[in-house]
Amino acid sequence: MYSSVLDLHSYWAFGVLVFLLIAILNSFVGLKAKRPFNLQDRRIAMIALIFSHVQLVLGLILLFTSPWFAAVKELGMGGAMKDSTIRLYVVEHPLINIIALTLITIGWSKHKRAEESDKKFKSIAVLYSIGLVLLLSRIPWSAWLN
Repeated sequence: MYSSVLDLHSYWAFGVLVFLLIAILNSFVGLKAKRPFNLQDRRIAMIALIFSHVQLVLGLILLFTSPWFAAVKELGMGGAMKDSTIRLYVVEHPLINIIALTLITIGWSKHKRAEESDKKFKSIAVLYSIGLVLLLSRIPWSAWLN
């Protein structure tokens, strides 16, 4: 089961990155063109939000079923923090990605409360962008692309 969820988590990440990028670019284009925020813009941002949250759930399942988590139980948190690989998979990757998802969710929530189209686009563009940068910063690239 672990390897199936790991594969799904890895492939789903491509969708997350693509949909976040599309939502961000769409928001910047809408902001620059000063066009009204419409149903299509909302759907694009929502799909990126949904893909991101599904990825988070898959990641949390992986975290608690992974051999890295078992290593933390064996070594203790002090020992795990001394090992950069264990620290990446058990502390840095989950924590930074939860922060990124929180920012993406805040961007979604702020856009819903905004009345003007430019504020809607700006909320999504800025907070989704910060979230994307954080996600990209903690992807274990060497393991992901192999």
